[in-house]
Amino acid sequence: MNSKPVKLLVKLLLTAIAIYLVLSKIDAQTTWEVIREVNFGWLGLALLFYIASKVFCAFRLNGYFRDIGIFLPEWQNVKLYAIGMFYNLFLPGGIGGDGYKVYLLKRRFQVPVKPLIQAVVLDRGNGLAVLVFLLFALLVFVELDWPFPVSQWVMGSVGMASVILALYLIMMLFFKNFMGSIFSTTAYSTLNQVLQLFSAFFILRSLGIYDHEPTYLLVFLISSIISVLPLTIGGVGARELVFVYAHGYVGIDKNAAVAFSVVFFVIAAVSSLSGIFFRFDEESLDNQGT
Repeated sequence: MNSKPVKLLVKLLLTAIAIYLVLSKIDAQTTWEVIREVNFGWLGLALLFYIASKVFCAFRLNGYFRDIGIFLPEWQNVKLYAIGMFYNLFLPGGIGGDGYKVYLLKRRFQVPVKPLIQAVVLDRGNGLAVLVFLLFALLVFVELDWPFPVSQWVMGSVGMASVILALYLIMMLFFKNFMGSIFSTTAYSTLNQVLQLFSAFFILRSLGIYDHEPTYLLVFLISSIISVLPLTIGGVGARELVFVYAHGYVGIDKNAAVAFSVVFFVIAAVSSLSGIFFRFDEESLDNQGT
């Protein structure tokens, strides 16, 4: 039995449930009013920074490709990454962006499937590790009604050190062939996530949100981690749920928070849609060598 349709149906169901829960917790009219008053100047900056963050994602993945003997011209690599973004968001029930990249590069470079899969998994894993690191870093500076016996400073500091140690150990144990690029790829991940934080900050500005910005950014990082989990279509609903339930703990406005999340998704969707305009030029790779 083909499990892909079943997985897609489950994702659709979870997405519908998440959206229903979000709508039941907010005032949709108020949320729409926040979105309707968006400042397009700040929004344009948010879009530019988001696109720039994805370019660094592409650079990171190309670093892993070089580790396994695949040498893509950087522009071709960026186009391939954009196509993959489109597949991941708009064709969730199909081959997917990562699957497309593995299939295409295996065919063109005659590289075994295993290292290609390792490259795309590590690409996501490294980005997630930096995301968690930044979450702990921001925890040090954001003032919260902290209910735990351990201070935020200690929790954040220990968390940052643990992420660095865990990433190094996982690389040594399971991805040793990629250790040569660990510094450059992690630097690209850091640039990617920092630029996305700036993008999120500009979205807050575009919506006229000037209070509790660090708290919004902290919740944004948590929602980004949750949205990585393959539970809903493109993270839709999951990210918004985090903002809705976080408001009771950190004091952010849930209607404004959901408006922020919706605008961020639109920016991500617009960026991913650009992949439909690119064509990966396989013929130009015939003269590149491996």
